[in-house]
Amino acid sequence: MLEIKNLEKYFGEKKVLKGINVKINDGELVGIIGPSGCGKSTFLRSINFLEKPTKGQIILDGDDLVDNNMSLLRRKIGMVFQQFNLFENMTVLENISFAPIKLKIMTEKEAKKRARELLKQINLLDKADFYPQELSGGQKQRVAIIRTLLMQPEIILFDEPTSALDPEMIGEVTNLMREIAKNGMTMLIVSHELNFIKRFCTRILFMDDGKIIEDNTCEEIFNNPQSEKLQKFLSKVRNI
Repeated sequence: MLEIKNLEKYFGEKKVLKGINVKINDGELVGIIGPSGCGKSTFLRSINFLEKPTKGQIILDGDDLVDNNMSLLRRKIGMVFQQFNLFENMTVLENISFAPIKLKIMTEKEAKKRARELLKQINLLDKADFYPQELSGGQKQRVAIIRTLLMQPEIILFDEPTSALDPEMIGEVTNLMREIAKNGMTMLIVSHELNFIKRFCTRILFMDDGKIIEDNTCEEIFNNPQSEKLQKFLSKVRNI
């Protein structure tokens, strides 16, 4: 279980996260929605210390991750980015195997063997020696996802995983996410694609102004919003 306690984040004088408290159970698929600029991505990035929290605790399975080293944190909580974040000077195989080799989680032989197995599962083994610029957007994002999987995380954070993709490529990525979810992976997903969130997630956090305003099942969030802020947000969205 992941527990966030009183999480706050300042950028200079601006308070972006305003005391977030939430528990995420193992295997949950949690969507995070809300208007642009409300703190969704900052919240996600603070969980694995890409943005260092100003205050608060991040507790995974009883261990306060704030007190642990970054390599342990990165291993337990993986992240998939909107813009893929692949190394352009490395091949697909090198991109996937780099982190577990560098952190001494696997030997080079072990990491590359497992990377090839994962590439085969997503029908991209033939791209192992390609460079990122030779791939489509959907292929890049699938490579980024299995790069995260190779670290064997307990939780994966997704920050707008489909927003940089052409419509025909979105299915490639969401299908892979569904396959991963079937194996019980805990996921937190920030997305403006509310159709996807509605179909994929089991629970929704609605954020506004740096706070979680509502935390409920997908059905309740979309069909029975309680707060005026969520009602107004949903009324402005046309694609749900």
